[in-house]
Amino acid sequence: MKKTFYFIRHGQTDLNLRGIVQGRGVNSPLNENGFRQAQAFFDAYRDVPFDKIYTSTLLRTKQTVVPFLDLGIPMEEIEGLDEISWGIYEGKEQDEGTMTGFEKVIASWRNNELDLSIEDGESPNQLVIRQKEAISYMLSQSDEETVLVCMHGRAMRILLCHLTDFPLCQMDEFPHTNTALYILDYENGRFSVVDYYNTKHLENLENE
Repeated sequence: MKKTFYFIRHGQTDLNLRGIVQGRGVNSPLNENGFRQAQAFFDAYRDVPFDKIYTSTLLRTKQTVVPFLDLGIPMEEIEGLDEISWGIYEGKEQDEGTMTGFEKVIASWRNNELDLSIEDGESPNQLVIRQKEAISYMLSQSDEETVLVCMHGRAMRILLCHLTDFPLCQMDEFPHTNTALYILDYENGRFSVVDYYNTKHLENLENE
């Protein structure tokens, strides 16, 4: 069995711009630029023969793939694709106190302390559990060869690590920006990266 996965992060939201923490518990919509990014991605990849689209349960991922849905491609939401929960920091501005807390946790993750989380939030290891369930489900769909998956920045970094057997503590080696693309092939029980952090579809937006 061979499958090809197109993983993208959702388009921009106003909370992205304002530096507001939005994890699994904040259901914000795309802003005008986010819709333009989504359209730019669609224009670049509309001819890819996607058999299915998977999104998280959050609005910003579903809005990002709307142009593909208008082509009649079926979509399914999976909780395992939701962003990591940032616990007590959800919906808060990234002020000095919040940033200090973030930096402490991120530094701990880099030190391989992957059971640590923001208070009332999720750890990387907890997120991996629900992500593996989501991937297992998608792999079980035998009639889907080419799949588009729209999800979230931190969650995508963590997902790419465990799919490619890359150390989870080095998750920051996978950069992300809104609608950035990673393409992975799955064959003979293994994932391999075909396209790494592709943002070419955004070049025209940046030059406007």
